[in-house]
Amino acid sequence: MIKLVECPRDAMQGRAEFIDTAIKAAFINQLLQVGFDTIDFGSFVSPKAIPQMRDTAEVLEQLDLFGTKSKLLAIVANVRGAEDACHFEEIDFLGFPLSLSETFQQRNTNKSISEALEAIENIQNLSEIKGKTLVTYLSMGFGNPYNDPYSPELVADFVRNLDDMGIKIISFADTVGTAQPELISELFTVNSQSYPKIEFGMHLHTHPDNLEPKIMAALKAGCFRFDSAMLGFGGCPMAKDDLVGNVATESLIRILEQEGYELDLNRMEFGEAMKLANVVFH
Repeated sequence: MIKLVECPRDAMQGRAEFIDTAIKAAFINQLLQVGFDTIDFGSFVSPKAIPQMRDTAEVLEQLDLFGTKSKLLAIVANVRGAEDACHFEEIDFLGFPLSLSETFQQRNTNKSISEALEAIENIQNLSEIKGKTLVTYLSMGFGNPYNDPYSPELVADFVRNLDDMGIKIISFADTVGTAQPELISELFTVNSQSYPKIEFGMHLHTHPDNLEPKIMAALKAGCFRFDSAMLGFGGCPMAKDDLVGNVATESLIRILEQEGYELDLNRMEFGEAMKLANVVFH
């Protein structure tokens, strides 16, 4: 079964002009009616690092979770953020960005990779105690622009470490939009066969023209968890100066349905969410 993870947090976080809390909440409330598996709605990180997400707790208070089947995911960058997120029963998933690039790990979370792995172990323990599920994003999962070491074997080493910690969901993240279909296919095929108990997902940043071959490569290799953002907004403000946007949700849905997948989405509510997205992001 396909799991769609809608990422308004990713779409919002890089925007310079602060989006009003009530507007954020209204948009996410509309997304909650569509039928996505998960909504990546906010983050508990330093407001100095990501000012746009400084109101995540206030947004959460305004969400109407009655009747939705969607689960909530919040990004954290350290144990303190995880502890803050764990105060809220409404949050199902914590997401942690672990980079294969030492340079990007420092830029993104002000940690070394070894420090990030230690944080993940602590957050995983906390998640198990608090009834949350930790999703680890392997950022720069298909290479990096910093000339840091990269290889599929390095990816396998990271996955093995995470498996040893008991991580159940790993999402390969193409942070700067450079993933090629052949590498996507290789990473999913090799790792899903080696670690059948782990759910592997795809968090792509990509130019729209290159989207379909990448989605198809992941699908054919057995990926059934896809992150996206309406209208393709987003990108990581910590990666480099020019942001590469997310997979556009509407494009992802079109590709999946062309391949015969039934997504069980409320089309009327999706249309309303698209209208709101045009207001929020323009």
